[in-house]
Order: sequence, then structure tokens, then C-alpha cells
Amino acid sequence: MKEELFTKRLILRKMRISDAAALFNIWSDPAVAAFMNISAFTSESQTIEMINLLNKLAEKNQAIRYSVLDLNSKQIIGSCGFNAIDAENARAEIGYDIAKVHWGKGYAPESIQALIDEAFSNLEINRIEAKVEPANINSMKVLQKLGFTFEGTLRQYEKVKSNFVDMYMYSLLKND
Repeated sequence: MKEELFTKRLILRKMRISDAAALFNIWSDPAVAAFMNISAFTSESQTIEMINLLNKLAEKNQAIRYSVLDLNSKQIIGSCGFNAIDAENARAEIGYDIAKVHWGKGYAPESIQALIDEAFSNLEINRIEAKVEPANINSMKVLQKLGFTFEGTLRQYEKVKSNFVDMYMYSLLKND
């Protein structure tokens, strides 16, 4: 898997431990973490643990997470990547987050489009999936803008903060 992807305004670079401080600032924001499958981080050590976990999965080609950097400033503004890669079934699940200060600027769809291009062009992926909490309207809008299809509701699919929550399943096929 490529360790760097480029778009018009962004660099997607495989996460590094040196990204921990910038990612902690994003992942510790309750507004950003509200729809992630984590609680807002309270220490940078949690960020380091997460980066190490994601990098171990990348070594096994089971996942890869990128830090999203503004091309001009080189500032980390979020992260995105393949949360799970199922090579046998040519399927991958994506995830993404953008710092609140950068919401509404088109960075999420731009970074996701880079993942889509990489998956379909180089990773021999046929299906990309995204699971979204029903209250995460902005994420659904991003996926719809990129041509993802709403497939249905996964009832009480994940346990979030001691409660089981539904998840909406979206997908994009290579031939869509």
C-alpha cells in the first residue's frame, strides 16, 4: 500500500508517531470524537497507542490510516484510511475525521476520493464500505456526494458509551 497519496489541496501520509500531538488535538475534541468509535482522548499517550495499533494492522495489510495534511501549510487537519481490508473478498471499510476548525471546506470528500481512487486503481478492491451513526448527517452528506449507496440499517450494531447504537451502511462499488 502506498504510504502517501496526493490531492489538489492535501497530502495523505501514513501516520507516524511524530503526528501524535496534532492528532491528539483533533481526537480530544468531543465534537470530532462524537461519531468516532472512541471517546474523546484525554492524553497524548492514547493517541500514540492508537497510531501503534493502526501501524501494526498496516504491516499486515489489514488496514492503513493516513494523517491528512494541508498541502501548503503541511498542518495535520485530520485523518482517514481503510479501517479494515478484506483482500479475499476485495472489500475495504473507510473511516475519516477532520478537525472542527476545517469542517465545511470540502476536505473530507477530497480525502475520501483519494482513498476511493487508490482502492479501485491499485488495491484491487471491488467494494468500499462506510458505517455511519444515524445522527451523523454531515458524514452521510459526504458519502452521498461521492456516490455511495445507502444499503440499510445495522440495528444495534456497535456499543458506544455503554449503549448499543444503530449504524447506517453505505457502499460504493468499483462499477458504480
